[in-house]
Amino acid sequence: MAVQQMSNTIRENKFEQTDHCALEKKPLLTIEEAQTSITSSIHPICEMDTIPLNSALGRVLAQPIYAPINLPYERNAAMDGYAFSSASIIDKQAFTLNLVGSSWAGKPFQDVLPPNACIRIFTGAVVPDALDSVVMQEHVSVEGTRVHFSASTQGLQNIRSAGEDVKQNDLLCHAPKIITMDTLALLASAGVDTVAVTRRLKIIFFSTGDELMALGESLQSGKIYDSNRYLLNSLLTSPSYDLVDGGVIADDQSKLEDTLRQAAKNYDVIITTGGASVGEADFVKETLARCGHVNFWKIAVKPGKPLAFGKIGHSYFFGLPGNPVAVRVTFQHLVAPALKQLQGLAHIKPLRFLATATCALKKSPGRLEFQTGVLTQTDQGEFVVNSAGKQGSHILSSLDKANCFIILPLECSGVQTGDAVLIEPFSTAI
Repeated sequence: MAVQQMSNTIRENKFEQTDHCALEKKPLLTIEEAQTSITSSIHPICEMDTIPLNSALGRVLAQPIYAPINLPYERNAAMDGYAFSSASIIDKQAFTLNLVGSSWAGKPFQDVLPPNACIRIFTGAVVPDALDSVVMQEHVSVEGTRVHFSASTQGLQNIRSAGEDVKQNDLLCHAPKIITMDTLALLASAGVDTVAVTRRLKIIFFSTGDELMALGESLQSGKIYDSNRYLLNSLLTSPSYDLVDGGVIADDQSKLEDTLRQAAKNYDVIITTGGASVGEADFVKETLARCGHVNFWKIAVKPGKPLAFGKIGHSYFFGLPGNPVAVRVTFQHLVAPALKQLQGLAHIKPLRFLATATCALKKSPGRLEFQTGVLTQTDQGEFVVNSAGKQGSHILSSLDKANCFIILPLECSGVQTGDAVLIEPFSTAI
């Protein structure tokens, strides 16, 4: 589906249903401007810990590691068969060699090799220096200690060279990087048993609002159960984070200020949800200005407009919206990249590509919009996307069904069935 189709969704009457949030007296920051503001404000932490390799999964490698040995350590066979010298091949004729022993993985052949000899060898076993070729066992015939090689036998095959993967003293693993299960395997294969990692980020998160109730309590009129802390706890669960759930802060400006000031003494990052809008009980932005510094407040994103970012002492502060879908959107696109930057990691742009909309999508111009979608692939390999259901910053049922965001540009005034739209899969979507 051509990109041009996407622009066709921006109708001539694009300001007929303009998003009222676009009528702000002061233009709202675009998401790119908000990202730039955050990026320019954050300085990576430098403190490191040295930990055992078996505790390093998910941590951030703080120093490059150079190979202490060759990988592979020695020449070895790539398959089960017979090792011989390519000098035995003359004019592409069949030949026969004497079988004088075996080389097993972990038990190399160590005798002196006589002329016109070969050995039985197994995958991963060391190849003696005098031999340079391995032939598959299926390609020879054996009679006692005589091994018959066909005229089609090729030399210099099926041997893994020492240092073929990584040579001794070459860069084995760059830093900074997140240590994955594959990184662990690579480091272990080189005999690396401890690594220097960036210390864990100290993060505390809160919900704010008198309307919030804890699970297990009987729901009262005017109240809702607090879902944001469960969402944030999941989004923030990482071996690289020292995470604390700070609970719920009531709509009391003095209590909010005291709580944030105290948290700033002990944590690298403070995250709140709710209270960042313009209601009489929304104190987050004002409180941040009183006890710290406001970098920006409000962005041209739907859902997610009321977002505050700044600093309190040495702590970075993110005041996210109160509605859970907005929390998911703003965390994924603003908070998560900032946390990676704090650990020294480079920002990697999210995977995005075009898919064909299988239904019409409503949108008013004025803000970049993230709608929840269900992405699938046809038998012909084409990506198609359908709406996950009702779109609203409070609609968790659609978020639960979705496996991607459908990203609609600020100027877009709606999408028709068959139009191309930009897709950002959730991490488990494809």
